[in-house]
Amino acid sequence: MSNLQLRIVSGIVLAVIVLALTWMGGVPFRLLAVAIGALVFYEWTTVSNLRRDWPLWLAAWILVAIVLVALAAGLNGYPMLILAVVPSLALLAIGQIRELGTLAAIGMAYAVLPAVALAFLRGSDTSGLLAILYLFAVVWGTDIFAFFVGRAVGGPKLAPSISPGKTWSGAVGGAVAALVAGWIVAYVAGHPSPLLMGLLALPLSAVSQAGDLFESGFKRRFGAKDSSQLIPGHGGVMDRVDGLVAAAVALYLAGWLLAGPAAPVSGLFPN
Repeated sequence: MSNLQLRIVSGIVLAVIVLALTWMGGVPFRLLAVAIGALVFYEWTTVSNLRRDWPLWLAAWILVAIVLVALAAGLNGYPMLILAVVPSLALLAIGQIRELGTLAAIGMAYAVLPAVALAFLRGSDTSGLLAILYLFAVVWGTDIFAFFVGRAVGGPKLAPSISPGKTWSGAVGGAVAALVAGWIVAYVAGHPSPLLMGLLALPLSAVSQAGDLFESGFKRRFGAKDSSQLIPGHGGVMDRVDGLVAAAVALYLAGWLLAGPAAPVSGLFPN
């Protein structure tokens, strides 16, 4: 089997699993969010070789495990958010003493905050399902069209020192695709303001692309091509969810501003 065939097959299998768990919602989707958080932190610590400071590495893993177990157990609202944020701040404080503490704190926040955001966005009702499908449509639309428009049009590089293949034309193409995809999902879902949701997709697309660049810069700093080889033909989990995790946090914050921390989707896709 060629690498392209392997990439296609593994991509289809992964998409089917993710969409099935998204459809189910509730505990199954929370476990998916927990798995993403754990694998992202594993890859973060592996690429950065955080284990060379093994006491810090162990402490960070214990804190991450506590947060993710609480998330899997169903902890909601402010208690879950506090539990997700405080350990990261604790690691940041340790970073003033130990050389790698700041790196550990950033990695923990990068792993657990998106996991919490994804779990809170999905919940177990129809509004949560629509919110996650909207998020997927925006992020996937951005990724796909940024790639093809960038290759077709070319032009000035977006961030040549971080990711030489990305162009401004691709970024604009991805943003336009995200707007259209977001509008379509909102319109089909019967949202009262599909145009507003389409416009919301523009900053989400920008955040998604920033997340992609952040992960690329992290790998470049440590000389890694892929975050791991966990997904055949695709690299690591971070390579696949770099834009999603950033956009998930941004969408959650938008919902929080509209409806509060425990039920953000009610402000995004009202029943």
